[in-house]
Amino acid sequence: MPIKVKKSDGTTPTEKLLTALCERSFLKLWSYPNPFKEDGDELCDLLVVYGDHAFVFFDREKDLDFSSDKAPEVIWKRWVRTVIDAQIRTTKGAERYLKSDRPIYLDSKRANPFPLEMSRRSLIVHKFIVAHGAKEACKASSDKNVTGSLAISYGAHSSPADFPYFIHLDKSDPVHVFDSENLPIVLSELDTIADFLSYIEEKERAIHKYQWLMYCGEEDLLAHYLLNFDDTSKRHIIGSEKEQFDGVYIGEGEWVDFIGSDTFKNTKKANEISYIWDELLQITSQNALDGTLTGNAKLLQGRSAIFEMAKEPRFSRRALCEYMTMVIHKFPEPKGSGIMRHVAFMPSFYPNRGYVYLQFHAPEFRADRDYRSKRAFLLEIACGAAKIKFPEMQTIIGIDMDAPKYAEENEEDFILLNCSDWTEEQEAHYAALNAELKFFQTGQHSETKRHVTEFV
Repeated sequence: MPIKVKKSDGTTPTEKLLTALCERSFLKLWSYPNPFKEDGDELCDLLVVYGDHAFVFFDREKDLDFSSDKAPEVIWKRWVRTVIDAQIRTTKGAERYLKSDRPIYLDSKRANPFPLEMSRRSLIVHKFIVAHGAKEACKASSDKNVTGSLAISYGAHSSPADFPYFIHLDKSDPVHVFDSENLPIVLSELDTIADFLSYIEEKERAIHKYQWLMYCGEEDLLAHYLLNFDDTSKRHIIGSEKEQFDGVYIGEGEWVDFIGSDTFKNTKKANEISYIWDELLQITSQNALDGTLTGNAKLLQGRSAIFEMAKEPRFSRRALCEYMTMVIHKFPEPKGSGIMRHVAFMPSFYPNRGYVYLQFHAPEFRADRDYRSKRAFLLEIACGAAKIKFPEMQTIIGIDMDAPKYAEENEEDFILLNCSDWTEEQEAHYAALNAELKFFQTGQHSETKRHVTEFV
């Protein structure tokens, strides 16, 4: 029987902000505030686990006040020692604990075990400190500091900064430092697991590749990353693929210039439709956490349709939702009292993956107790038929619902069909089931080709 998962909401105002941002970006199913170790002490302020990756966040707040008689350098070094250096040591301890086999709990009484399965020893841990309290002092220090973000440098021989607002970090074991200004920027702009992870992996690659990486604010580095697309590797990069550079410096104002561009504004507008995808994921995730999810999917353990859907980056979600919206509007007018259906196949951002989207209109049958199970079974057949139609597919995710064009309320079904070990017996099985239904076999189907770009 499903068990309700009791999560913290964060304890301080800044932790609550971090929780809200992470639950929006990484989804509720994979974000857990204030987890605890076996000794009853907090492991971190927020833990995100998705597949082989863990994101460990520490939230620290201490006002940076230069009003005393002490030299600014002394005040600054004390702030860095308290807010940054001490927490770096704590992040590394959390990483060691995560990679051990010791238990994790959601409460200090250790009554609620951490619900997600993960390969602890092979886990890739990304460490973050969110430093609050320096923003206003940073902005007041210079007219050139347009946002109040902390400047960061990763170098081979890191040492305490000699002057305010500049933090030196060790490049051999990188810890990411966000602040009050750029935390919401980064988690709002990179608001899918795929987009955030791609950025962090590229940033860590650049930290290790170059002798030094220096930037005036995390948001400026983010702007550089988003605007710097390598056509050969087909990915955003930091710096250059050329080998003659020793380091990368990103100046002040890159982010401000970027968000003022028509490209940024147009893309934000175009992406609005993509949040339909997020809503589907969040509703199902919340049902899983509440213990009200029906069916046999174990969303908290391993792969599932929801797990796979969460992999899609933002611009791919936009394309998927645009197509779903189009076929919703094209659902035909009801004729008589029979069952009407429409099936569509949509490719994923990732190769050899795709989605089957199945709509039903069967008002006379909705009251039947086994209506949902029959609908889900037809979805499974449609997924099998899609594999036969598109044999290169290795993973097919099925989504079905009553046709939204006519349904006042709806419940969705999801299915994951793993085709990596597809057998002749499976093909024969689904071909026989589809003999009368003829999913993807009728002469009424049409094909639409679209070219989608990340920026508009």
